Amino acid sequence: MSAFDDRQKGQEAKFAFDAEKKFKAEARRNKLLGIWAAELLSLTGDDAKTYAAEVVAADFEEAGDEDVFRKVSSDLKAKGVAIGDDVIRQKMAQLVAVANEQIAAEG
Repeated sequence: MSAFDDRQKGQEAKFAFDAEKKFKAEARRNKLLGIWAAELLSLTGDDAKTYAAEVVAADFEEAGDEDVFRKVSSDLKAKGVAIGDDVIRQKMAQLVAVANEQIAAEG
């Protein structure tokens, strides 16, 4: 029974590690997306950092990426920035790959 218990604990540890890695990558992606959107909104310095933090916080409204997408999309539209929804979604997909690379490089 010990080998089975060890295997189960190993699988649980891997699941927890993978979940934490996914969470970190999504948070990093959201921060990068916030920085990108802040540039489009002509925000700089502390204002850009604050906006990026707001984008990260938006992800806690509901499961999935739609809450983050809606925030960025509505903020850009409210400021008259002509960026299509498809461009925002493409940027999100691109930045999740960048975030995963950064997280992996950090170890």
